[in-house]
Amino acid sequence: MEFWRADETGVAVRVKVHPKARRPGLGGLKPAADGPRLALAVTEAPEDGRANRAACATLAAALGVAASAVEVAQGATSREKLLRVAGDAGLLGPRLEALV
Repeated sequence: MEFWRADETGVAVRVKVHPKARRPGLGGLKPAADGPRLALAVTEAPEDGRANRAACATLAAALGVAASAVEVAQGATSREKLLRVAGDAGLLGPRLEALV
């Protein structure tokens, strides 16, 4: 199973967020019970949605899209999330594959 899939508005990316990390950034693919997830480390604490916003901004920067194009679709209070990236799936797919 892939860590991302195309949908009608862009792509949906399965991620595992590590809040309060020493260094922010991407950490490759991590195994999970329901398939691999892209690891995202953020320095923000999981309070008042700060870690969610940081995770969206980190993925947006890695893909070269605006931060407003990324939103949390599922798992707002969990470390394992589904982030939705608006845009052309044909362009975003190869960029996602290049991240791992």
